[in-house]
Amino acid sequence: IPHPSDKTGWSKNALPSMAYGYGVSITPLQTLTFYNTIANDGVMVKPRFIKEVKAWNKEIYKFDKEIIDPQMVSMETIKKTKEVLKNIVIRGTGKSLYSPDFSMAGKTGTARVEYWMPDWASNPRYISSFAGYFPAENPKYSCIVIIHKPKVSTGFYGADVAGPVFKSIAQKIYIDSPNVDVVRNLEVLQTAVEKDFDSYFSNARKTYSAVPNVKGMTGMDAVSLLENIGLKVQIIGNGKVKSQSLPEGQKLEKGKQILLELSS
Repeated sequence: IPHPSDKTGWSKNALPSMAYGYGVSITPLQTLTFYNTIANDGVMVKPRFIKEVKAWNKEIYKFDKEIIDPQMVSMETIKKTKEVLKNIVIRGTGKSLYSPDFSMAGKTGTARVEYWMPDWASNPRYISSFAGYFPAENPKYSCIVIIHKPKVSTGFYGADVAGPVFKSIAQKIYIDSPNVDVVRNLEVLQTAVEKDFDSYFSNARKTYSAVPNVKGMTGMDAVSLLENIGLKVQIIGNGKVKSQSLPEGQKLEKGKQILLELSS
């Protein structure tokens, strides 16, 4: 690959071919750094393999975040690029990876290799890739997957080979990461529930010598009340008490069975 300052060695289609990945030579980590910069709103950070060195839980050395470029491109360009990468997964070359429950943004890659070899037509070789970040709306992780010379008969496009691996990694990280939900207001007043509880509490505090009227009470409250005063309760249905086999006011006999019919 010629250097930009070289007078010769550049073909007429060099610049257009660079737009889709040919004619340049960068490592996967350099590519990932670029995608991470997009996810990071234009702040380019130097990749780190080691965060800190410890010995017996004592910090020996810490590698601080190193910013290469605080604003590689304008925020306007960042916003447009993010939208493009998000829609590549929704309706572009990566649409087979789309899930309404899990957002990703990225770009598929399919490059021919060794295409100058005489046997390429009968034995084509490719490099399949997918680079991006997730979640698309609020990026937390960036990732790149490169697969060299996949089995062509099975599939060789980036969306078919590298994309599913990227998606599996992303979903695995999310499954293993605990989700924290914040309850903003614990004091939620539910009038119907409060009314049912007050009614049950008032009835439960009474001393009974006769069968009470439990019609209109929820099945759960009626069962609790009747069993607490010594009756054996059998229920049919769900919801609130519609009828009771022992009439209100009948002398209470502990151990006697009462049948409640419920309806919603």
